[in-house]
Amino acid sequence: MLTSKQRAALRGAANRLEPAFQLGKGKIDQTLITAVGDCLAKRELVKLSVLETSAYTPRQAADLLADATGAVCVQVIGRRFVLFRQKPKNEESAYAALLAR
Repeated sequence: MLTSKQRAALRGAANRLEPAFQLGKGKIDQTLITAVGDCLAKRELVKLSVLETSAYTPRQAADLLADATGAVCVQVIGRRFVLFRQKPKNEESAYAALLAR
């Protein structure tokens, strides 16, 4: 779990990000889960957008992908959401300084 200060710091860092994935008409399948998981392993913080044609609301999609990838949903605003999964302690984390506060 993230504290409110950590969540706020990650939200600030996510403001500069462009969405890495768009969820459209298709379902959230294993291919998408794997791709988002791989992206989280490299970047730690990923922004996604949900198109209006999607069968999922942004909150549903965020919760499903967070559970499936072991990530934490940082925020859901409009049709976009941000996921975060910290790297293991033995790897260098780009957001370690933000989370140490």
